[in-house]
Amino acid sequence: MKKSNLLTRREFLKLAGGSAAGLAGLQFLQHLPPLVQKAMASAPVGAGTHRWAMVIDQAKCTGCGYCTKACKAHNDVAPEIAWNRVIYAGKVKDKDVFIARPCMQCQHAPCVEVCPVGASYYRADGIVMMDYDKCIGCRYCEVACPYGARAFNWEAFTGPNPEVPEWGQPEVPRRPRGVVEKCSLCFHRIDRGLAAGQTPGVDPDATPACVVACPVGARKFGDLNDPESEVSKLLANNPSYRLREDLGTGPRVYYLPAREGASA
Repeated sequence: MKKSNLLTRREFLKLAGGSAAGLAGLQFLQHLPPLVQKAMASAPVGAGTHRWAMVIDQAKCTGCGYCTKACKAHNDVAPEIAWNRVIYAGKVKDKDVFIARPCMQCQHAPCVEVCPVGASYYRADGIVMMDYDKCIGCRYCEVACPYGARAFNWEAFTGPNPEVPEWGQPEVPRRPRGVVEKCSLCFHRIDRGLAAGQTPGVDPDATPACVVACPVGARKFGDLNDPESEVSKLLANNPSYRLREDLGTGPRVYYLPAREGASA
């Protein structure tokens, strides 16, 4: 066996955790006393200046998958992993309807609550982050996420990225084998833009890659703390919903439902 194929002790522990550990984590949470569960579910996100959100208009989304490709390129995601999925959801009259699903950036994120080492955490602005140096690969977070927004790195991604350069250039390092990875709302683009005096959701360089790549403007991004932002106005003037709001996760991805008479 080549040396490059040998597992380190840390990698072995990560890979061996597998789904059994994740299931054990869920069973553990289900048997916690109700008051403890309630306390965990009400953990604060933070008190940052900004409160980022994404609005996806299902009446406009054509299912082209450009958002997925741009995400893979800019975040250097392996071909077998998708941080941003576009899922066929049926029809409204004769129009195909899709659900584009990034990480929901939950205000009360189950993935954060179950992580035993603090690798999943909130930024002050509410973005749910991953510390890949801390992640031990137990996969509790992957099982706890009700949206299927996380993926486990079974192998190191060492080959070429098929979405580069057509859909963009990598802006973040590749993740190592044995960690769980996910969408982070392109936080690096947000931070870089703010430092340059740009406005996320308005200036393309400061906006998540998936939003910029959408050819029909189905995705919008901005600050809910700014009543003049496009996302604030869209939510104030249109019916909207969030996936599995009944779970109390408080997603920050909102959907404008498909409707008759609306067009891309």
